[in-house]
Amino acid sequence: MAVLAGARDNVVSISAAESMKMLAFSVVWGSWIVVKNAAVRAVSPLWSNGGGHGDDADGDDREAGAEVTDKDAVATTTTVAISGGKASRRTPRDRPPPCLSTTDYGTHSYVKVKGVKFHYVECGDPKGTIVLLLHGFPSCWISWHHQIPTLSKHFRVIAVDLKGFGDSDKPSARKSYRVESLVNELAVFLSMLGVDDLNKCHVIGHDLGALLGWYLVHLWPNCVSKFVAISCPHPNVHWEYLPPSSFFNKNWICFSQLPYLPEMDALQSDLKIINQCYQHLSKNKQSDDSSYIDAYKYTFSRTEDWTGAINYFRNLPFYRIEPRSNTDSLNKEEDMLQVPCLLITGSKDASVQMESFIKSTEFLKSSTLRIIDNASHFPHQEQPKVVNDLLTSYLVCAKAVQKELSPQYSGGIVGRMKDIVSSTVQYGNTLKDSVQKRNILPIKAMTRTSSWQN
Repeated sequence: MAVLAGARDNVVSISAAESMKMLAFSVVWGSWIVVKNAAVRAVSPLWSNGGGHGDDADGDDREAGAEVTDKDAVATTTTVAISGGKASRRTPRDRPPPCLSTTDYGTHSYVKVKGVKFHYVECGDPKGTIVLLLHGFPSCWISWHHQIPTLSKHFRVIAVDLKGFGDSDKPSARKSYRVESLVNELAVFLSMLGVDDLNKCHVIGHDLGALLGWYLVHLWPNCVSKFVAISCPHPNVHWEYLPPSSFFNKNWICFSQLPYLPEMDALQSDLKIINQCYQHLSKNKQSDDSSYIDAYKYTFSRTEDWTGAINYFRNLPFYRIEPRSNTDSLNKEEDMLQVPCLLITGSKDASVQMESFIKSTEFLKSSTLRIIDNASHFPHQEQPKVVNDLLTSYLVCAKAVQKELSPQYSGGIVGRMKDIVSSTVQYGNTLKDSVQKRNILPIKAMTRTSSWQN
């Protein structure tokens, strides 16, 4: 059991039996991946120059190119069709795309927290209420490029690279990514920005960032005014409701427990995993979207770029949040999370189940669930205007309607769904009214770039 002193809840580990079961499955799936890759190599036709075997050889060359000593010199392999076969050509990925280094989104800054360097982009009024943006996996701060300009008109926006991602430090040790370490570092990071019991912040997280945000608001509720979880239900139900059809399903979670193999697999075929995750960007075929795909591939172009990120999945599935009360009082109002929460999910999201979001409300005193039409796992990128309007109304408008959901429902899950949808409709009407009535002048984004001093 891991407990953070002074917090409202306990972070507890799952049972030893469940842990052993997950580790056993990890060995099974790891063996299957090794055998499958070996079989693919055996049956794939040789290249005319004898240099490799289809896409997997491309991945091997890419992986070899990832092992470099200069952190700023990264190479990638592309495959060019030629007469009678294929040839591999190495092109450099040694510079970040402009969208990662531009100051259009704000000031790039660095700070050390307990020996860990954090990179973040800050935009908006430096005296305003802080909105902390926590990105998902595999991603970095740039995933919020649609939200930063809008939210910075009202708040001091902090888009951080989580530890193990982007330009933040990437410790390789698995223990560095335990929940208590991650949450304490974020809490210290916020305190260095001026957040405390009197100057609270808002937290918005997507995917893995939202999962971390759940732990943060449970363990440090006095520092958070409102929490928004995008595409991620409460951690106590998240892992049990992973759809089998999802790319990052339970099989992948088990596979990620193994050392080295997940990193090697992620680097295959010129980071094919990035294309799989960001299909909504590939489908658009716009130059801006292509640049963001390049940004993600640059961010994850080396083995160590994946090790820190995957270490989250080598820790978080083993933890749950438990009320401090020794009695079975989950349904008691005082044991529910007091921080108001907005849950956002896409109507076409195959990575999560709607039931998990509904069950998440059992842990919350005040909650609103919003389903974004024509969006999958990245609603803030696929439908940015809809999400931005929703975030603005929820965080800015003091009179935004929030229905307090009772943990007792006579109609079961269908009845609860009906209540939540009714709450969403009521909230949507308030959103329309608030947008029409408010007239807030934008604050010019900061453009000075800070450099990290060792």
